[in-house]
Amino acid sequence: MSKVPMTVRGETLLREELTRLKTVERPRIIQAIAEARAHGDLKENAEYHAAREQQGFVEGRIQEIEGKLSHAQVIDVTKLPENGKVVFGVTVDILKLDTDETITYRIVGEDEADVRNNLLSFTSPMARALIGKEEGDIVVVNAPGGEIDYEIVGVRHR
Repeated sequence: MSKVPMTVRGETLLREELTRLKTVERPRIIQAIAEARAHGDLKENAEYHAAREQQGFVEGRIQEIEGKLSHAQVIDVTKLPENGKVVFGVTVDILKLDTDETITYRIVGEDEADVRNNLLSFTSPMARALIGKEEGDIVVVNAPGGEIDYEIVGVRHR
């Protein structure tokens, strides 16, 4: 599997979740299974089956996070030269030309993406249209409602 880009913040969030799952959730579930076993017959013990289901979910998530971190290429955008070019990890201000509305997005890894908080996955159509362009460039984004023109008005490395 090839390397997957991830911001420093994205890596930190995944490592924090992994630590929480291993040090808090896993022991809690093991305790819940032990308590449910003490109640006797496991075939009809709903608490036992619920705890085992949680255990499967948590163990699966631990494996998923460990896999993502092992294939991550962490990019610290603050160490890149600021040349006005849109690259992974930057914060970009764009002007929607038909409405004069300014929007700010940060281009991040897939796990960090959250459109409501203006965090765009680098694989999204908007981010793909922006990456490689520079301040002052006009970008055409193919949206479900048709093409939308934007002007890149600012690129920040933070």
